[in-house]
Amino acid sequence: MGIGLVDPILPAIAADLDASATQTSLLFTSYLLVTGLAMLVTSWLSSRIGAKRTLLLGLALIVVFAIAAGASNSVEAVIGFRAGWGLGNALFISTALATIVGATSGGTGTAIVLYEAALGLGIAIGPLVGGLLGSVSWRGPFFGTAALMAIGFIAIVTLLRSDGERPTPQPLSAPFRALRVPALAVLAITALFYNIAFFVLLAYTPFALESLGIDDAFTLGLVFFGWGIALAVTSVAVAPALTRRLRRTSVLAGGFAVLALDLGAIALLSASLAGIVVCVVIGGLILGVINTVLTEAVMEATDLPRTVASSAYSAVRFLGGAVAPPAAAELARQFGTPAPYLTAAGSAVLALVVLLLGRRVLGRVDDRIVDPMEEAEAVGSGDA
Repeated sequence: MGIGLVDPILPAIAADLDASATQTSLLFTSYLLVTGLAMLVTSWLSSRIGAKRTLLLGLALIVVFAIAAGASNSVEAVIGFRAGWGLGNALFISTALATIVGATSGGTGTAIVLYEAALGLGIAIGPLVGGLLGSVSWRGPFFGTAALMAIGFIAIVTLLRSDGERPTPQPLSAPFRALRVPALAVLAITALFYNIAFFVLLAYTPFALESLGIDDAFTLGLVFFGWGIALAVTSVAVAPALTRRLRRTSVLAGGFAVLALDLGAIALLSASLAGIVVCVVIGGLILGVINTVLTEAVMEATDLPRTVASSAYSAVRFLGGAVAPPAAAELARQFGTPAPYLTAAGSAVLALVVLLLGRRVLGRVDDRIVDPMEEAEAVGSGDA
């Protein structure tokens, strides 16, 4: 839920704290930058203190920093506390799915279905809850997140069994060495450009809609609820159907091309409220497919331990997400609303170009069959 929770309240934060769109967009930057950098050490930490303690530490950090952000009176303070939130987020998401696999009695396949369903539901509901709470105050979503994570903390303490045998401790250097593998490097750079496009769509669109008269948190929440539902449906149902029939690299190439067209359409329709809303929902359909297939591709690309590969890949791709929101806001300020979407479309094209140029080292991505346990570990490290 956290990824879209803040989205509907961005205009309200800007207005109440007398901040520019660029400053407010840094809420995404601090969060994603710290999440990405922290992913480089999460496998090292969890292999030493255990999955349960890692989960609890991550949730505790989110609770503390979400409360602090909600109680802040300046945009700079909120930005700083979002960075701490990002650290907790990295610790939690890097460990969650592998833990679910170990705790579920129905087997690995059931665990993965449960996780994907929960992930999709959270992505869809996050903006709606953010809009509902944000219609009372922009502080509401932060306190709401803290309450939900506190419930999660209590549930893990009381319901999750203690760790069994711990995995082999991973060296701190493992993710850095992983990025020297050509296949993983190609996918990481591809994902960096893709994440720029993703977070321009997610983080700048509330300001684009505000310029057309849609500035209340609840309405913005409804728009991104539609986006989230579309993303959830295609990530769980459509992406697997496509990869059963087509090569993963072909699905990704098609996805990047269609995403570029969709973002270009938003630029052309930037004066039309209906046009932007329709294209945002269509964008959700495209993003759901790309997210799932990219994660699978990373998992299949190398012989590296899946958590190490996914952590290294995520660290690079989150850098794109960190840069995109303030850059989009500044481009819009200088050149108008179409500019960030045209830039995002260009970034999607760059992702396509990198993928095609590096396709010769991605043979394993298209040839190998996914092992469910490895999929669990990779998605757990790779999702945000």
